[in-house]
Amino acid sequence: MTGSNPNKDPPKELENQMASDPEFELAQQMDREDPLASLRTEFHLPAAEDGQPQVYFVGNSLGLQPKQAARYINDELNRWSELGVRGHFSGPFPWMAYHEFLTETMAEIVGAQANEVVMMNSLTVNLYSMMSTFYRPTMTRNKILIEQHAFPSDHYAVESQLRLHGFAPEKTLICAAPAGDEQCLNTDSLCRLIEEHQDELALVLLPGVQYYTGQVFDMPRLTETAHRYGIPIGFDLAHAAGNIELKLHEWNADFAVWCSYKYLNSGPGSVGGCFIHERHATNTQLPRMAGWWGHDKATRFQMKNEFHPIATAEGWQMSNAPVFSMAAVRASLEVFEKAGGMAPLIAKSRKLTGYFRELLQKKLSQQIEIITPTSESAPQAGCQLSLKVISSNVHGKRVKAQLDAAGMETDWREPNVIRAAPVPLYNQFAEVYRFVNTLCQILR
Repeated sequence: MTGSNPNKDPPKELENQMASDPEFELAQQMDREDPLASLRTEFHLPAAEDGQPQVYFVGNSLGLQPKQAARYINDELNRWSELGVRGHFSGPFPWMAYHEFLTETMAEIVGAQANEVVMMNSLTVNLYSMMSTFYRPTMTRNKILIEQHAFPSDHYAVESQLRLHGFAPEKTLICAAPAGDEQCLNTDSLCRLIEEHQDELALVLLPGVQYYTGQVFDMPRLTETAHRYGIPIGFDLAHAAGNIELKLHEWNADFAVWCSYKYLNSGPGSVGGCFIHERHATNTQLPRMAGWWGHDKATRFQMKNEFHPIATAEGWQMSNAPVFSMAAVRASLEVFEKAGGMAPLIAKSRKLTGYFRELLQKKLSQQIEIITPTSESAPQAGCQLSLKVISSNVHGKRVKAQLDAAGMETDWREPNVIRAAPVPLYNQFAEVYRFVNTLCQILR
């Protein structure tokens, strides 16, 4: 690797190369033919040091801000100043029911019925809430299966849940690991592991998309396998919601949780989402962590100390809606509506990320290993590619820093992966070309 600053000399060289490269013309042509190209104008694009928009390939960590978000948040601030407490019941979006304005579009994104979805809390709080209902251990069936490289917050929550029930995690936590030197979990192996522990498992909790590798899990098959042995199964969709095709109702998953600040573009720490299958959501006898907002709406303000849960996913709500956060969610979901839902976005994503993979393999196969499985070896693929620098004299963290300096925003995950995610809502084919060619300059 050269010692030159990639934010100075290489871009000029890259600019000259791009002008005469048929590959760049192909990328521009694909952008011109992209039916979703105008959606990019719905978002604020962070600027690089040269004032030009960043190549922002980190929507898998924090999505870009929809331009309408500030307006919608300010609308609620103005209503607060003008109406005070009456804002709960007045105006076009009364606060009492604000979460309901998100439900229909959110349900479509995750492939659910409206009565199965509610936006509330944060992802980890929702996970605790779901485990209070779906983790019902006995002395013989008390183990939880997760993946070895689960997102830390999920691992912490599961260990905490086991301890809260009086079980030692070292005896009751089963962590599925990839075989040998493989990076990703094998679906057959996971199903065999469920079968092997069928009489001990009280819950299976897996991701929809693995945060480190970008692997998409075969959720319908895993659900069918768990249910064959009477085991409830839930999914963490933090990296799946708004990214891949989901059919939670059809797949028969028991529950799922997700955040809204990644592919759902709703701002840092924004409110999370929760799916509870209809067969559970309508069962008001199920145990749960109860709260005021989960109580029957018709009698909520009678203020009696008798909990009567709503017979939908709303029956798991604990607190009233965080309106300012949900205003940003509403702004983002409107962009999904303009896109025509998930189907057109997934079609573009396959083409965009497929082009990304093709360029990387064509130009950098000796320097970069893509550890994200291809769509041919997985049921489907999301937009994230996890890149491992395999050049012996180059450290991935330094490459990541030079990409940053060149206006290419990605993120780093220990021990050795650069995650890059071209998001179909706002990223371009020409940006993929620029990213790969900048990476070539850095690794030269």
